[in-house]
Amino acid sequence: MSKYDTSTLRNFGVVAHNNAGKTSLVEAMLFDSGMTKKLGKVTDGSSAMDFEEEEIKRGMTLGASLNHCVWNKHNLNIVDTPGVSNFLHDTRRCLRVLGGAVVIVSAISGVKSQTRKIWEWCDKFEVPRIAFVNKMDRERADFLKAVDDMEKSLGVRSAIVTLPIGAAEDFRGTIDLVKMKARLYEFDESGTYKEVDIPADMREEAESLRLQLVETIAEADDALMEKYLEEEDLSEAELLHGLREGTLTGVFIPVFCGSALANVGVRQLLDYVVACLPSPLDKGMQVGTLPGKDEVAERTPSEADPFSGMVFKTINDPYAGKLSLVRVYSGTLHPDSSVLNPNRDEKERIGHIFLMAGKEQQDVQSAVAGEIVALPKLKYTATGDTLCDLQKPILYEPLVPLRPIISFAIESTKKGDEDKIYTGLQKLMEEDPTLRVVRDDETHEMVLSGMGQVHLEVAVERLKRKYGADVTLKEPKVPYRETISASAEVQGKHKKQSGGRGQFGDVWIKLEPLPRGSGFEFVDKVVGGVVPRNYIPAVEKGVIEAMRSGPLTGNQLVDLRATLYDGSHHSVDSSEMAFKIAGSIAFKKAMESCKPVLLEPIMHIEVTVPDDCIGDVIGDLNSRRGKVNGVEPQAKAQTIRAEVPMAEVLRYAPELRSMTSDRGMFSMEFEKYESVPSHQTSKILADLGKA
Repeated sequence: MSKYDTSTLRNFGVVAHNNAGKTSLVEAMLFDSGMTKKLGKVTDGSSAMDFEEEEIKRGMTLGASLNHCVWNKHNLNIVDTPGVSNFLHDTRRCLRVLGGAVVIVSAISGVKSQTRKIWEWCDKFEVPRIAFVNKMDRERADFLKAVDDMEKSLGVRSAIVTLPIGAAEDFRGTIDLVKMKARLYEFDESGTYKEVDIPADMREEAESLRLQLVETIAEADDALMEKYLEEEDLSEAELLHGLREGTLTGVFIPVFCGSALANVGVRQLLDYVVACLPSPLDKGMQVGTLPGKDEVAERTPSEADPFSGMVFKTINDPYAGKLSLVRVYSGTLHPDSSVLNPNRDEKERIGHIFLMAGKEQQDVQSAVAGEIVALPKLKYTATGDTLCDLQKPILYEPLVPLRPIISFAIESTKKGDEDKIYTGLQKLMEEDPTLRVVRDDETHEMVLSGMGQVHLEVAVERLKRKYGADVTLKEPKVPYRETISASAEVQGKHKKQSGGRGQFGDVWIKLEPLPRGSGFEFVDKVVGGVVPRNYIPAVEKGVIEAMRSGPLTGNQLVDLRATLYDGSHHSVDSSEMAFKIAGSIAFKKAMESCKPVLLEPIMHIEVTVPDDCIGDVIGDLNSRRGKVNGVEPQAKAQTIRAEVPMAEVLRYAPELRSMTSDRGMFSMEFEKYESVPSHQTSKILADLGKA
């Protein structure tokens, strides 16, 4: 049996925008619970959660990390999540399996766009939340303003549970409005405090806010409302019960305050994490399907049910190998057992089972329903896969990765490293499904795509550090194409006599343009056997090979029809090669009369921005030769749908971030090819000539 039973588990993530203090809060939780002996700091690289070299270098969380501790006889699995927009996909994957979340709101800057996006995912995955107003000891800290911003920005009702005593340099502690007691802190980072009566100058404010708290809790529960109307107050136990019910149902969000860096208010927050956030039992039944069927299958968070779980994150280490982080939904998992991966229809052998503690792992003898564990060296399993009992299979719906929004070409700094680069990138893509790599057959470049420039820069740094493959990022070439705008009929003749058997092929071909997106058509209208049937495929092959390099940029020609309608042959000297060359000659000669034009890829882009940025963003899209197709209102935001040439949005991510103060988000995908305006063609050809 596991050391903990399911009812005492709390799986939660600490979420917010970057620099809100998420990692500092987790470090304080670990220290206060005795999990660590020293309060880790992001600033000096001593954090137990931000341990990757790239995180230490940048001073920010770039990937979700997991740790655990015990508080009030409850086992807490804590996930420290990224808040940088380039890495929010990792936060999203974690929220898919977590039971609850602590949302940090800055007492200085309030709620930012990344927190709003995370909040939407919490709503989608039905993740109960509590809020912690952080940085109360910093200059310009304003608790009530931060709470008001949270309510307006996120559209929620708050229930203030702890109230700060003072702010900025005058911040001394907190008041618990449930217990109506004050805690005055030592401010020596130890988290120690003394419990005292509420200061006289704050008694009136505390009583007023407590009345609001009681009313908010009572309104969320009919039985409590009836009791409140009769007695005009609720007991501490009733308030705690109401807080939990309101949190689990999402009727309101309990709000706490403190300073993660100074370790103030964190112990109180842990008390309420245990009291308010759900255990796996509260989350209830998980619904999946029977593999290969449309039949619904269900699992309860019970040790008696067959084992099932989902892999929500993969960690690859060049020395320790692969670790798969699994959220156990039902049953019990033991070492030296076998499970089924229904996504791959493969058996996996379970060797060890680990609990994660930052970059360290602790061996355990079992994992029960609700726990989050790491399984080493699974052969077939990837992020998003289900693992389950061999005899009682179930398949949970995987989370579809977000689409990449930016691409860069990568180039090796050392010849002969191609295999090393490809192998390393495959390992990185196992860890991060939002990374994509393709080899572009038209531009002959290896193109790496991701969620932003910093995302790709970090991937390249890890590629070098972990797998010894050094590459540089450069702006990818735009895959232009060419077509024709006029028709022409030409002769292509290949005749060569140099002793012995000669070469002879003679064809007449008509080229004509086709509608955009039609591709290429080859039509055989030869009559009378002037071109023998066995040579006609060779003519088509010659035309297709000539189409690979257009006369303007050397890019592929598309959207045209080639009709072979006449020609001649020699009974001895004609051959497939001769007619292939003749077809190529005819095509190239036709290009002189067919008025070739340049085509560029057009991207469909969706940009979601706050209301106050809508004009600037639309104006910017217009300046990029974009065509806005519509604007759809969202909650306090607008989504713009537009078509924009790829060449104009290769570096759109950082430019949108600058325009919207990092409050805008976008996605884009290839839509179609369109003709380049004549004035723009000259500029592009000049630029390509310089290149």
